[in-house]
Amino acid sequence: MEPSDQPSPRVPLPEGTISVGIGLLIAGVASYAFFKVGTWALGSDAAFAPVSALWFATFALAPGFFLPLEQELGRALAHRRALGQGGRPVVRKVATLGAVLASIVGLVIIFASPVITRAYFDGDWVMVIALLVAFAAYAPAHIARGISSGNGRFHSYAVVMGADGVVRIALCVMLAVVGVKTAGPFGFAVALAPLPGVLYVWSRRQLRTEAGPDAEWNEVTPNLGWLLLGSVFAASLVNAGPVAVNLLADTSQADLVTAFAYGVLLARVPLFLFQAVQAALLPRLSRLAARNELDEFRSGLKRLMMLVLAVGVVGVVGAFLLGPPVIERVYGADLSRQTLTMLALGSATYMLALAIAQAVIALKGHALVSMGWAVGMATFLVVTWLSSDDLYFRVELGLVSSSMTALAFFAFALRSRLRSGVVPTHGSLLEAMTDMPLES
Repeated sequence: MEPSDQPSPRVPLPEGTISVGIGLLIAGVASYAFFKVGTWALGSDAAFAPVSALWFATFALAPGFFLPLEQELGRALAHRRALGQGGRPVVRKVATLGAVLASIVGLVIIFASPVITRAYFDGDWVMVIALLVAFAAYAPAHIARGISSGNGRFHSYAVVMGADGVVRIALCVMLAVVGVKTAGPFGFAVALAPLPGVLYVWSRRQLRTEAGPDAEWNEVTPNLGWLLLGSVFAASLVNAGPVAVNLLADTSQADLVTAFAYGVLLARVPLFLFQAVQAALLPRLSRLAARNELDEFRSGLKRLMMLVLAVGVVGVVGAFLLGPPVIERVYGADLSRQTLTMLALGSATYMLALAIAQAVIALKGHALVSMGWAVGMATFLVVTWLSSDDLYFRVELGLVSSSMTALAFFAFALRSRLRSGVVPTHGSLLEAMTDMPLES
């Protein structure tokens, strides 16, 4: 019997909820540990700055481009599974798309490498190579996750996700133990981390698919364009703060770049926790809508948003009251109360926007979600450019205003979809469950 997490009658959680939640939690904890160990091993925040820059660039690019392939693959395989058809032709189609997409973006990185090296990595060519490797390595990871979710193998999905974080911190500790003092090897720890988990589930034959009818392109690409557009903007927006600070800082401010990254990680604690349990929340609401119980759907969604709002408020208040001593104790960084509070406010608002965006996707509003994230990203660019000359404050304002803009857009879109009487399909539900642009 294939491993899957069937819901218990006593614990009415959707299939895969516990496994995916555990995988996300492990990956999140490993992220915090990686920054702590890496900075300690290299001796200073400034020395770790290139690795921090690589980290946020990787997770702005890889999920942005490959998460839609994962979503469409999972949707198509789940549809075939319901019909009793094998999904191997679908996997081949999506793998081909992944290879083409990875090649195109990889070539763009290569052609732009002189500019990227000079403007973003402060002349470090090794980090550009690590970025190329990281982007390519996440393609098979997302394909593996799509195969796992589409076939109901959520334990394997969690292994791929959790192993990424575990392998990364294990490599980091090994490098620290042997006394590595240059950033390059730590960059490749980020780049190579997703592959062992993929190899493990592949070796256990959890990525196998059965032969089936030939797949047409329209079977795997009905929403791909909108998903790709929205995913690129959503992943870019959630990682935009550290990337912008790195681009705007001068060579004497490398320590400020890493310190800001610590602040972003601390502000994301509620968002990591939310993503670890969100798979249990949205499917339940969507199933109410699928049964045409839209009054209960609205009531349940309202309760969900109140919960998300409460978590966000706790995060903002916690950042204001405890942020400076916590970040000083954990990372030895000195960040102001204003910076930590603004980052927490931006993260909380993004969390609200993400929750509503997932509901809109479940109601087949893919185009609306793409437009919302695009408007949010445009807001970030304009506000960061025009608002202030202060390195931190201009980015903080950009993050808060962009998330608020996206939140308002999605709230309007959700109201419109509910009024129109749209109900989710199994495919749109699966895409909503896996719409998680925050990677770790």
